Amino acid sequence: MKNIAVSVIVFLFPALLISQVPGDELFQLSKIQKDVKSKQVSSFDKTGGNGDCLVKIKDGATATLMDVKGAGVIKHIWITIAPMANELSRNDIIIKMYWDGNSYPSVESPIGPFFGNGWNETYNFVSVPLSIAPGAGKSYVCYFSMPFSKGARVEIENQTGREISNFYYNINYVEMKQLPENSGRFHAWYNHEITEAHPDGENEWGLLGAPGKNKYGEDNYVFADIKGKGHFIGVNYYVNCPTTMWYGEGDEMVFIDGDSLPTFNGTGTEDFFNTSWCPKELFSHPYYGYPRVNNETGWLGHTHVYRFFIADPVYFDKSCRFTIEHGHNNTLTLDLASVAYWYQDNASRLPKSFTKEEREHKPLIGASEIHLWRNSWRIDHGNNDELWGNEKINK
Repeated sequence: MKNIAVSVIVFLFPALLISQVPGDELFQLSKIQKDVKSKQVSSFDKTGGNGDCLVKIKDGATATLMDVKGAGVIKHIWITIAPMANELSRNDIIIKMYWDGNSYPSVESPIGPFFGNGWNETYNFVSVPLSIAPGAGKSYVCYFSMPFSKGARVEIENQTGREISNFYYNINYVEMKQLPENSGRFHAWYNHEITEAHPDGENEWGLLGAPGKNKYGEDNYVFADIKGKGHFIGVNYYVNCPTTMWYGEGDEMVFIDGDSLPTFNGTGTEDFFNTSWCPKELFSHPYYGYPRVNNETGWLGHTHVYRFFIADPVYFDKSCRFTIEHGHNNTLTLDLASVAYWYQDNASRLPKSFTKEEREHKPLIGASEIHLWRNSWRIDHGNNDELWGNEKINK
């Protein structure tokens, strides 16, 4: 019985057993720091009143949230915005971060996808470095460490087409005389693509014939294409699927330091996100999960999956091209978006900046569209009154 009790404790409470091991986060928290001072920039009312927000940020305007000089590390960001998302698109408020006096951002993303809400939806999302909650996704929170040696600037740009009436924020950072050695620069990049089906059709699960092969990943969807030295630390992945077919047969294929074949090659989308067998279930783990799944037939609609490489970063010396297939052999037309996160030894330029039009998502497909497809199929096959839908027509 004693052994059973110990096993239960180990299974349920592993964090308690490692919390005092030298090197872990709680142990590091006990260390007294030298030449470090906590600082904060926020939207507090400088008159001493209760108007603790930026107000009336006009369409097309940029608001500076933080602009400090010297060395330090951003430790925490909190944001909330009005009006709500049904009036003000979180996919069209862009957050940008500039390190060390650079004129180009090393972080650029729509604010919703960056923190963990896709499209323009709001829902609770929980992970170690990022979260959005409570109240069905009203508060945006980030705990990624973001070092800088010569200054940091954080901005938001309003591309929504209307005024942001209220923008509240707190950014906590530490001021230091000098950064610790080997402090990387935080990067985050939003990508969006409407992928194209294979010329032979959307032949998933071999339904249209023998499936093809993809060895080199030329047409894969790209999470990040990084030049330089650093490590990849995670991705939020947003899938809009217009078919009832499973969208996730595609493998991740990661090319490190110029390798022509994948440095490592996965076994399926759900496997990469630490799940299995085509899941359609809400699930949250500190490092991975499914905070949004569709409620339509099959795998139609919106699915958000995430994975953070907190304990297992992907290291590279010269480059990292992190990709994933859109269906096996890139057979599927999907509306894909993602935000990738990584550190580099220098603050670098991002691959591409997206316009509002380039970020626009495809509409959801549902029961009405399926019924219209069925009607076209019936007409195509003679419009017999008894056609059921699974007949095999020999021509």
